Amino acid sequence: MQPPLIPENKKFSPYLVFFTVAGMQIGIGVLGFQRIIAKFAGYDAWISVLLAGLSTHIIIWFIYKQLETVNGDLTDIHSAVFGKWIGKLLNLFFVFYFSLFVVTVLRTYIEVIQVWMFPDMSTAWFTFAYLLLSIYVINGGIRTVVGLFFFGSVLPYYIIYFYGYAIPFSDFRHFLPIFNHSLNDVIEATQGMSLTNLGYELLLIYYPFIKAPNKSKKWSHIGLLFTTIVNLYVTFITFAFYSQAQLQKDIWATLTTFKIIHFPVVERFEFIGIANWCLVVLPIVCLSLWSASRVLKRTLKVKQKYGVILISCFVFFINIQLKSRFHVDIINNIIADMGFIINYVYIPLLFLLLMIVNKVKKKMKKQNNHSATS
Repeated sequence: MQPPLIPENKKFSPYLVFFTVAGMQIGIGVLGFQRIIAKFAGYDAWISVLLAGLSTHIIIWFIYKQLETVNGDLTDIHSAVFGKWIGKLLNLFFVFYFSLFVVTVLRTYIEVIQVWMFPDMSTAWFTFAYLLLSIYVINGGIRTVVGLFFFGSVLPYYIIYFYGYAIPFSDFRHFLPIFNHSLNDVIEATQGMSLTNLGYELLLIYYPFIKAPNKSKKWSHIGLLFTTIVNLYVTFITFAFYSQAQLQKDIWATLTTFKIIHFPVVERFEFIGIANWCLVVLPIVCLSLWSASRVLKRTLKVKQKYGVILISCFVFFINIQLKSRFHVDIINNIIADMGFIINYVYIPLLFLLLMIVNKVKKKMKKQNNHSATS
């Protein structure tokens, strides 16, 4: 498969990769990952946050190496390693994965709104309106989607400052003694960070749209570092503010912490946080839909504008089937497990296979050249 030539006017600057990488990771996972990791490693789970963050730098190195080798995207990697037909099957699996990621993000956000603000809000109507807005944004092109990441990252981040209001009420002695859990517990908690850290792997799809993509490496690593720092900040404050018993009863610890903030004109500050999170979730949904439709276009030659509509219909249908916390929890666990396997098993394995195939091709080419000259 020959990588298509992307016009310069459809590409975006390398520094914007910082916003796409960080923006994809800081989504719905940050609202309640603390309970999940504390279940495995208690207050030592901050080590797991650090390990999970460090591991993403290794995986993104694998991603860049593969993309540079084929000078294309994920579909080109699959074609180079597995050939045309198996490559297409794997491409379709990733269309499904990205679509399911949209379902997870959107349905979890809807659940937050229904539990905290509007219990009677229709899942169907909100999903329909949100997907309609997403399709409108995607029709503007990848530059519009990436531009939305900039605003979706910058505007709501005042919330991080207000999270610090919990510090005077926190007890940092909760962290003592340190290293009170086994290595196995810490590793299990690291795996529990899977859902929170997902999203950066979409670089596999939008890489060809980056101007001078080699210059984007440092920005992607800075984005991952920023995400790790934010997650550690949230983890330290949450663990110091809650006892372990309290934390295990709270699904959205981040939102609950906002309840301590009171202003003369704002009694329920968490409402502002939830409303602002709409700006955080929108670019995640848009880029995931764009990526799924891009892979579909390259695999089945479907026009991207029709692919987006088709995938949005799938997302809408699945979303309205998820009617309870039990269903939402299942879809969260499924996408977390899929993401963990893709990032920590499939991508390194794909890298290894690509290097082997590339080496064999070079060796065969060298032998053919030698035969031709002799």
